[in-house]
Amino acid sequence: MKKVYIIRHCEAKGQPSEAQLTDKGFKQAIEISKFFAGIKIDRIISSPYKRAIQSIEPLATRLNLEIEINRKLIERVLSTESLSDWLDKLKATFEDFELTFEGGESNQEAMKRIVKIIEDVFNNEHENTIIVTHG
Repeated sequence: MKKVYIIRHCEAKGQPSEAQLTDKGFKQAIEISKFFAGIKIDRIISSPYKRAIQSIEPLATRLNLEIEINRKLIERVLSTESLSDWLDKLKATFEDFELTFEGGESNQEAMKRIVKIIEDVFNNEHENTIIVTHG
């Protein structure tokens, strides 16, 4: 039976795609590597964001596995505009899954991206896959 492990990136210094892990985040990444000791993993797929890659690098190195980068795992963008009421707008997107804001992506669009990744995982020959993404 296939197993899929979904990991949210470790603590990072910010939201930009190039934001690195904090010292605590690097320690969390080591803990992830320890957690998966003894668990057979044969595929790792990650968001291209630096914080996601850094979160899984210790495990990938230990297992000698390549990290597959997939843009479909990027963080959902609520809007390209600076929104002072962003939290209210975010909450509204959970009431209306098709709601979008300027330059942003709806929950529905984000879910479609993720479903394609999951379908690929279940249609692939690998048995135990880790997906590293965002919250």
